[in-house]
Amino acid sequence: MTVLLGCIADDFTGGTDLAGMLVKAGMRTVQMIGVPQEPIGDDIDAVVIALKSRTTPAEDAIAESLAALRWLQKAGCRQFYFKYCSTFDSTAKGNIGPVGEALMQALGSKFTIACPAFPVNGRTIYKGHLFVGDILLSDSGMRHHPLTPMTDASLVRVLQAQIKGKVGLAEHSTVLKGAEAIRARFKALEAEGCNFAVVDALSNDDLMSIGAACADMPLVTAGSGIALGLPQNFRRAGLLAESQVADALPTTGGLRAVISGSCSVATQGQVAAMRVVHPAFNIDPFELARGSDVVAAALAWAASRIKDGPVLIYATAAPEAVKAVQAQLGTEKAGSLVEEALAAITKGLVALGVGQLIVAGGETAGAVVKALGVTGLRIGPEIDPGVPWTVGITEDTSQRPLALALKSGNFGTPDFFLKAWSKLAS
Repeated sequence: MTVLLGCIADDFTGGTDLAGMLVKAGMRTVQMIGVPQEPIGDDIDAVVIALKSRTTPAEDAIAESLAALRWLQKAGCRQFYFKYCSTFDSTAKGNIGPVGEALMQALGSKFTIACPAFPVNGRTIYKGHLFVGDILLSDSGMRHHPLTPMTDASLVRVLQAQIKGKVGLAEHSTVLKGAEAIRARFKALEAEGCNFAVVDALSNDDLMSIGAACADMPLVTAGSGIALGLPQNFRRAGLLAESQVADALPTTGGLRAVISGSCSVATQGQVAAMRVVHPAFNIDPFELARGSDVVAAALAWAASRIKDGPVLIYATAAPEAVKAVQAQLGTEKAGSLVEEALAAITKGLVALGVGQLIVAGGETAGAVVKALGVTGLRIGPEIDPGVPWTVGITEDTSQRPLALALKSGNFGTPDFFLKAWSKLAS
């Protein structure tokens, strides 16, 4: 097996987001949940190893990321990609900077980029500042994130606080001049002693130019947007076919369900839209803390309704409600209670016959795929930018194929839960 692009993602939905972008650009892509134990198939152009390292201690995130890198190196990858969220969120001490530096050191690389831009989803960078739609990141809903609140929109400042090296900026005026000008700016920044360049980007054309400028870069660190611009480099080198079907999935059947643990603004709207037309069951963290058998109650509720159409089981709540729960139960305990409950409910739903499942929220998705024994995902057609349908890969090849859409909390249109099913082959 020889893979062209080896990717390390710091959470599960982020990994799916990146893999979907690569498929859209014509690269046959598999996402693995954690570092694989065995080689994978020969018909693969890109591998994404999804970790759960965004909020773990920095030393653990580094160790896991380096283990993933070693596997990807053995797979023969020609370039490596460290993927983080388009809102650049992590803890105050990392883990974007520390992991990026560790990967650079392992690869013998002295310079890379930092570019979480994803314009189609409203994430743009100008003068080194990250915008969500028309407002600064620090004024967006991310300032209330329960685990990784982002209160500074300056990516240069945020990243500089996390690393030992130096951060520079490639401004939009340079990006507009194209790949050669961007490469020249990179060389100038490296000569000044910079190890990272935050790169402005306002459009997909910018991403294509930045991707071209990164053709010879051993390591790229970015959100999923830059993935649009990298496959062209392999095509120019004659390593990737000009056109190939990269998003074909096996047909799946079964019942349909949505599991939502995200409390993002986007997911709140999606939950509200689905509740209008489909049955919905709310998970109460306080009931979980009291020891009530919420899992059994949710499954009993679903069993009597799910044959009539999709059902929604959710713990999604407004910021003030989340803060009230965390104040009484503690942030870590509240999160783990909900994740464990939703994962157990998902196992029960699959036993009831669910074969097409949407999961909203990175932490929730991680818990769900672990509970289901999913070791990898074959990436299929896009539902909304950054969110594809996938089919789970498990060690038990006798299991019926399970279609999974793992949605990052902030992604998707308000009707996402309602329209996603139409993208699957019947």
